[in-house]
Amino acid sequence: MSGEAAAGHGHAAHGEWECEPTPFKASWPKVMMWWFLIGDAVLFGSLLVAYGFNRVAAPAWLPQDKVFSMNFITVMTFTLITSSATMATAVAASRAGDRKNACLFTMLTAVGGIAFLGMQVYEWWHMIGHHGARLTVGPKLEGFPDVPAFSAYFFMITGFHGSHVLSGVFILLYTGFNALRGRNGPEGVELAGLYWHFVDLVWVFVFGTYYLI
Repeated sequence: MSGEAAAGHGHAAHGEWECEPTPFKASWPKVMMWWFLIGDAVLFGSLLVAYGFNRVAAPAWLPQDKVFSMNFITVMTFTLITSSATMATAVAASRAGDRKNACLFTMLTAVGGIAFLGMQVYEWWHMIGHHGARLTVGPKLEGFPDVPAFSAYFFMITGFHGSHVLSGVFILLYTGFNALRGRNGPEGVELAGLYWHFVDLVWVFVFGTYYLI
């Protein structure tokens, strides 16, 4: 085999290596996103499992409806779930080549995230200012004991989730502007959508586990 042929063969082999198929024929960015989401799901799951064990082991716990306004928390949840619908519309518009609507609905999703964060800030302010809750001090309720774990898990779980929502808002704003300018294709919007749907799904578990049970 001549040197030129060998070089060509090596180049082809290298090209084959670069084009190795990924699981389910997904792109590498999408595979990496899925791995990130799986790792994040383990972290959230660990927090919720730890909360469950401590809740069961605690000699006393506070009734959530005495601490939180459940109607307000329901509105927060509805806001985040609605933002998943706008994100799905953005992904569909991007796939159809409609850059204007891809940008519009991505931005509306970001607005939903900002609204959720605003309500979460109010909820923290209410817990700290009205109930006197701290990481090591439980909410003060007349006729109920001090339960520091109640506050600790509230701030850890909602704070960890809130940091994901905040990151997601920046990702959505960046993705929306790029979609309008045609600087990223449908996959860029879809990756942002995967992250946002994950954030929404995690909140459903937080809502059901911490606020309702």
